[in-house]
Amino acid sequence: MGDSGIFVSLKEIKPGWLYLSVLFVSLLVYTISCAPSSLWIDSGMTQYRVWHNDIEGGLGLALSHPVFYMVAIAAKCVPFGEFGWRVNMISAVAGALVVANVFLLLRLWLGRNFPGIVAAVSLMLSHTFWSHSSIAEVYTLYVALFSIELIMLLLYVQTKRTSYLYWLGFFNGLAIAEHMFGSIPLLCYAVFFIILLVKKKIGFGHLAIIILFWILGALPYEYLIIKNIIQGGDFVGVLSSAVFGNRWQGDVLNISLSMRIVKENIMWILLNFPTPNILFLFFGVGILYKASSSKAFVNIILALLILFFGFAFRYTIVDRYVFFMPFYFIASILMGVGSCLLLDMKYRKQLICLVLLFSLLPIPVYAVVPNIAKRVGMMSGRSREIPYRDDLKYFLQPWKTGYRGAQRFADEALAQVENNAIIYADGTTVYALSYAQEVEGNGVGIDVVSGHASFNNLKGYDETVIDELFSNRAIYVVSPVEGYCPEFLLDKYDFVKTGVLYRVVAKK
Repeated sequence: MGDSGIFVSLKEIKPGWLYLSVLFVSLLVYTISCAPSSLWIDSGMTQYRVWHNDIEGGLGLALSHPVFYMVAIAAKCVPFGEFGWRVNMISAVAGALVVANVFLLLRLWLGRNFPGIVAAVSLMLSHTFWSHSSIAEVYTLYVALFSIELIMLLLYVQTKRTSYLYWLGFFNGLAIAEHMFGSIPLLCYAVFFIILLVKKKIGFGHLAIIILFWILGALPYEYLIIKNIIQGGDFVGVLSSAVFGNRWQGDVLNISLSMRIVKENIMWILLNFPTPNILFLFFGVGILYKASSSKAFVNIILALLILFFGFAFRYTIVDRYVFFMPFYFIASILMGVGSCLLLDMKYRKQLICLVLLFSLLPIPVYAVVPNIAKRVGMMSGRSREIPYRDDLKYFLQPWKTGYRGAQRFADEALAQVENNAIIYADGTTVYALSYAQEVEGNGVGIDVVSGHASFNNLKGYDETVIDELFSNRAIYVVSPVEGYCPEFLLDKYDFVKTGVLYRVVAKK
């Protein structure tokens, strides 16, 4: 029986053109879905740090991500587009590069185009990856560097040219300077290099060059570490900050699990691949050694799948769903491998069409899932609401096309208060207010106050001076709720809803 029309057409397209096509389509999707302006929480903090040329941040070195901020600060010089959009687009461009690299990796590995397309579309439309390609976040840039590492590794095992190992070392160093995720692949590569040394495939001279390239790649992070050691003199404390951040050591080292965490993790994985194509992940694992002649590469892929899955699954921070992103990247690769089974089946033409159709299924799923979540009462117990932010829709729909909720809230908040007023904001909202003031020039003369991370300016507005401030100035809070408002305000005052804020008034 002859090849199917779709399969023949894919075989006839040159890989270079397909790579560029995948890059173009994914960049188009992410550009359309990219948020146009200021954002909430961590994304807002990212924009704030870029605006202030801050490559270190205020949450510990592990959360500094200097490579991303170096790129983002350079993007400030782009002569078109709103500042917030330019920062958001860094995630979009990096995300598109990852999707194209997934295709390239599988094409180089298996010599076929169809598995690469299945893997690329699966990753491109996966929830967490898509959503983080639409807002200012550091994760897609890390995965972009990680994808280049794997391409370098694959090229080495196929050609045995040690120059690819040098570049592998460089990009892994750069990846660690982007995110400490990079330490997990580094462990696998170190074992691989030791095996190569024992088998005399490389010498100690080669290993020294690899280490030198790694040091060069990691220079941005090494600079921050050395600078903090020199300034503070606390060698152990700085190293702890570089590995865990200011306060996340317990979460990073956690080895316990609850049923709630297990259920949430399973839910997040299904949300990322809400399609029957997820079965290709298991098929891919099953046929991995048969589909590939490179046992070393397969071993590393499987090790990375297990390590990234295990790390994220037992993590305990609130936004741990983000830490599955490297796992989703590896999972999409294995989904592509698993799809190879179709190419030798009798009715492959119909099956290929069905798989391509299933690969688009996440789009309608994400369109309807917020309404379903509302009906079942998800997040019904939340203690507060923020104007112009539908939490379910904001989280469950990965695209942020035209979304200006944070900007609208900040503009209204600053417009409604008196000149010389004080607004106490939490980490979710403070950066949107700061963006409106510093980038857009709104609310001049109004003091925005928060104790959050990089912004922290609570000193001078704390309990020691609050009575004097209350006597002389109008004071507002975003949310008079424990955890989102200073305790000294909750203890001493009452609050009256005024527009999008709450006015602080004397206790009755």
